[in-house]
Amino acid sequence: MNARLNAVRAGLSRGRIEFRQSFRSGQEMFSYLYVPVLFVGMAVVFDSLGVEGDASPIGAVVLSGAVAFTLVMLGVTAVLQVLATEREDGTLLRAKAVPHGLVGYTVAKVVHMTAMSVTAIALMVVPGVLFVEGFGFRSSADGATLLWVCVLGMFALAPVGAILGSLIDNPRLGASLAIVPSIAVVMVSGVMFPLGILPDWVQALGLLLPVYWLGLGIRAAVLPDSHAAYELAGSWQLPQVAGVLAVWALVGFAVALWLLPRMARRTSGSRVQAAREEAMKRAH
Repeated sequence: MNARLNAVRAGLSRGRIEFRQSFRSGQEMFSYLYVPVLFVGMAVVFDSLGVEGDASPIGAVVLSGAVAFTLVMLGVTAVLQVLATEREDGTLLRAKAVPHGLVGYTVAKVVHMTAMSVTAIALMVVPGVLFVEGFGFRSSADGATLLWVCVLGMFALAPVGAILGSLIDNPRLGASLAIVPSIAVVMVSGVMFPLGILPDWVQALGLLLPVYWLGLGIRAAVLPDSHAAYELAGSWQLPQVAGVLAVWALVGFAVALWLLPRMARRTSGSRVQAAREEAMKRAH
């Protein structure tokens, strides 16, 4: 028990260190800033193009969709790429060699990705509250709602990225292949436009996926209460949001924790060395 607890503590520390180190990289700093700036700019433009007489805050809807989209990209694509890359460069192999090392590794990744998500969302929400009409909190409860929806949403999405990362050998190819399906899932989940305008079979598919419920929870936190009339049920359905995301999180973590040790057992020093040599060939 003490060894496992020590592994958790080491993972917490490592996750904080990895997050701080990301601010020392110009490339990662750019990735933190350009997406929020792009989406906030789009929301401001759409806000200025609002249709007269239309009560729907277009800019606010766009920005709420951008928050959900960002979480999908971080939870699925980023987790997939990190896991596949660290399997190839030997990080996962070294973690496997330490007692309870995979526990610490998993905790570190959860801390790092959660901190990244909170930062990215804050960089959109704060300017959105200041500059986008209709986007904001009516009470402190709305801020709490946004927090638990985003955290629970990441717990539901990150295992999907981990599962895909454990199945894909090439991190560069895997990330590229994951982007298109992720965007497709966002499109059929009513994140960027109302799900009700899509065919019935698409609506049924969207309701099964966690992204629809993530987007619904975010809209409940940052959009006016009157916007609930545009939703499929005519309400925010926050209990259902929590339930669906929790089920996806529990099932996803169970599958991911079953796959991760098996993936680690398939990783050997010779395989890591071969991957490094192949990467060096591609670099030249």
